[in-house]
Amino acid sequence: MKTRLLATLLVLSAAGLSVAAAAETKPAAKTDAVKRHPLRGVVTAVDAERSTLMVKHEEIPGVMRAMTMAFKVDAKTLAAVKKGDAVTGLMSRQGKDWVLENVQPAGK
Repeated sequence: MKTRLLATLLVLSAAGLSVAAAAETKPAAKTDAVKRHPLRGVVTAVDAERSTLMVKHEEIPGVMRAMTMAFKVDAKTLAAVKKGDAVTGLMSRQGKDWVLENVQPAGK
């Protein structure tokens, strides 16, 4: 009887300790880091109303085949870039939008 009571207390103590340890464990930090990929292409259209550039870009190995697509850009980029410009930049997916940052003239 004493052995059974001791075994029960031991099991309950172990269970209580594991619950307490789990409660003290902090959840892993959520990383919302945006993955950026280098992009090289040619601007085929500028849409100031939507703050987008249409860019015909090269393949991004392991990410995306070569294609023409719209990218959200900041106002500074929108003012500096025109149709026909060869550009490089960093592409990322942010929410439902594709975004192009650090846009620079492409070296020949």
